[in-house]
Amino acid sequence: MSLRKNSEIDSIQGNEGTRIKQYFHPHNTLNGINYSLAQFSLESGKKSKLHKMNSSEIYYVLEGSGILHINDESHQLEKDDSAYVPPNSKQFIENSGTKDLRFLCIVEPAWKTEDETLLE
Repeated sequence: MSLRKNSEIDSIQGNEGTRIKQYFHPHNTLNGINYSLAQFSLESGKKSKLHKMNSSEIYYVLEGSGILHINDESHQLEKDDSAYVPPNSKQFIENSGTKDLRFLCIVEPAWKTEDETLLE
């Protein structure tokens, strides 16, 4: 079993413009998982950079509200909403609320630097 406590995980600045706490990833989990789970946060009025991932992703909103842009579509997300982002989709998310947008992101197969391409 692996246990990760939020209070013990340092936040890092993501390349795409968000703050990230990496909970589970093959490099820090004993069970040999093939996905990663991270919490992202984005300040009010901010947006992530346009990017694409070779992996599929699932977003789950913990608090706040935002607009998730996937290719030519836009989706309003609120607390407890989730969205699937297919591999190789052009994407970014913007915080459309007045407080921080916090969401979980599950990436499968697990996130790797070389699988993410910034498009701006």
